[in-house]
This record gives sequence, C-alpha cells and structure tokens, in this order.
Amino acid sequence: MAGSLVVAGVVWRFGRRLGVVAVVVVAGVCQLPGVVHAPITSTDAYRYVWDGRVQLSGSSPYSHVPLDDALAQLRDPVLFPGLSPTDRSGVTGPPRLPKDPAALAALSTDDPRTRINRPRVPTIYPPVAQAYFTVVAFVTPWSVGTLGLQIAAALLAIALTWLLAVSDPRWAALWGWSPIVALEAGNAAHIDVLAALLITAAVMTAARRPKLAGVILGAAAGVKLLPLLLLPAFRRRSSLVAIGTFLACYLPHLLAAGTLVLGFLPGYLTQEGFSDGSSRSASLALLLPPEARQLVAAALAIGLAALALWRARHEPIAITCCWLYGAALLVATPTYPWYGLPLIALAALAQRPEWLAVPLASYLAYASFGHETRQGLIHLTAAVVVLTGLTLRHRSVTPKRFDGIAATNQH
Repeated sequence: MAGSLVVAGVVWRFGRRLGVVAVVVVAGVCQLPGVVHAPITSTDAYRYVWDGRVQLSGSSPYSHVPLDDALAQLRDPVLFPGLSPTDRSGVTGPPRLPKDPAALAALSTDDPRTRINRPRVPTIYPPVAQAYFTVVAFVTPWSVGTLGLQIAAALLAIALTWLLAVSDPRWAALWGWSPIVALEAGNAAHIDVLAALLITAAVMTAARRPKLAGVILGAAAGVKLLPLLLLPAFRRRSSLVAIGTFLACYLPHLLAAGTLVLGFLPGYLTQEGFSDGSSRSASLALLLPPEARQLVAAALAIGLAALALWRARHEPIAITCCWLYGAALLVATPTYPWYGLPLIALAALAQRPEWLAVPLASYLAYASFGHETRQGLIHLTAAVVVLTGLTLRHRSVTPKRFDGIAATNQH
C-alpha cells in the first residue's frame, strides 16, 4: 500500500514531464523483480499451466481434474512434486460436484502432492482464458513451471501501459508503475491483467467502432466473467455483440465437454458465498444478516446498472465503466486483490485516482481473511475515500461551470 501511495505522489508531482517511452520503459523495469520469483500471492498460475498443458494433450480441463489418473502422463516435478506419472492418486472419471457445502469444501481442499490449487475439482476459467493458457503452454518448457505465464503477464501489463500512455503518459504511469500491477502481473501472472487490457481496448474503441468494442468486451468476459458488469455502460449494439461473442467462445468447449463446461463455477459461487451472501458484501455485513445482505446487494446491483444506463448518455464511457466496476467491487467485496486490476486501468483511463482505494483496501482485507468485521470496515473506509474524492472533484468543477455560464451571459 505504501508503495502505491509513493508512486501516486511521484506521478502527481513530476508526471507532466513524462513521455510515452519513459513511462513504458519504467513499467518494464517494474515487472522484472516479480518475474524472477515464484508467485507469491496465490497458486493460480500453477492451475493456468496445467489447463494449457491438458488442452495441448487433446483433453479438456472441464472434463478432468488435475489429480485424475487418466492424465498421469502430464505430471512433472514442478506441478506435482509428490506424485510421479507412475503413481496413482485414486481419482478417476468425470468430475462430480456435491451440492452439500461441507462435502464441496472437503473436495476442494489442496493436496500436498501438487502445487495446483483445488486439484480434485475441474477448472473455473472461461474459454478465452483457456486459449491464452494453451498458447503460453505451447511455447513454455515444462521445466520452467510458471515462468512463461509470468513473462506473458508482464508483457501484457507493459502493452497496457503503452495503450494508456498514448492517451496520457502521466495517467498511464499509475497503471504501469503500480506495485499492485507488478505483484499480480509479472509475479502472480493473474489473468486479470489480460481482462484489464481487453476492457481498456473496448472502452477506447467504443465511440468509433462500437461493434469491435463489443467483440473485445465479449472476449474480456471470456477471460473472466466480471467484465459483463460493464454491459450497461456500452451502447446497445455493443452489448449485444459482446454477449454474442461471449457465448460463441463457449461453443467449442460445450461440444467437447457438454454440461461439464461450467467447470467449478457453481461450486466456486457456493464456496465463496456469492450464492447465499454468507461471506460477501463485507460492508453490508456490518449491519445486515446474510439473507438481507444478499437482497440489498442485488438491489444495489440493479440500481447501479440502471444508473449506468442513464449516465452513459451524459459522461465519457471510461468514467462510467470506472465507477460501475469500482462500485460493484465495493458491493461484493471479493477478498482477492487481483480482481481490482481492471479497476486500476479504468481509473487511469478515466483519470479518477480515488478509485485506487478499492484495490488497495482489498490487500488489507486479504490479510484479514476470516475477520469479517475488520474486512467490512476496510472496504467501508475505501468507499469513504472514493466518496470524498468525488465530492472534492464536484466542488472544484461546479464553480468553473458557473463562471462559464456567467461569462457567456455577459457576452
């Protein structure tokens, strides 16, 4: 958190002198320390490696779990330090997820024989993410583990820095130089950086090429489902194209895996509290029980979507997408800080730095896992920071509007 605040201060003080090349080069340097170390914040990258490897073998990560003995020939000492290709795990057959929460929790625990998280359940990642994993796996030797994905994520972060810098180098530095981006891209290799790049590209092309923007937004949703939250900010044509693109991405996997194509998504929603509100919306949890919390969160989501539909007619799409995505995170309060990567990019694109408080708060909440009240207070503090920033901006803009009206009337 301190590093992010330092970067913001440096950019604010000296940012006007920055050029595109300088911002991009420094962004590349920021990614280097993370690339040379194994992932720190999560083990998701090991699952990415496995999913890509499974697809290259001609199998589906939706139809097989990592411990499945049918895929034993794909094991190596990096991903499976305690299980060789000749060993048997005892896991066979297509994945079946129990409906009982306790049984589901037991099934999705980690196994010391592998670095892959939740090795007894299928993948959760959508088709475009799977295509990305496969491409990286194709050019990555097994012996280097997650390094290929870390390099790819670092390159994506640098590419997004350049894309933002073309518009404004000063604001691009908020993304490219961010310690959060360095940690979650070059080190943890989270696919959220790919989603951030596609979301930014969709927003930047929305005005001139709405159909292309829809295709890009649909592809972003095919990386991670969260970009679907931004549909109300786009034109109707773009939104329809985005939905069509998203569904089309699933078609090949639907033909290959059938009803298993959802993977672990239903189980994830149950386990993470999205289905009953038990461990979501930490800020609302300060006052409401889980049942009421879920209803209020749903009402807030509908209200945000309606407000975005109306505001999209009166403000730049980058601003609408920024507050819509950020507000959704504040309502749902996911405990994983890398979910905020697209918000950092949108905050830079929309020039709304107050929204950086949301991903920063996620780190504190992540460190407070299991302490619901503390998490709620952390996210509530982030909401206060955002509202304070919006209020200060509104107060600074309003006098200028009155001055402009007065000047016009005098003429």
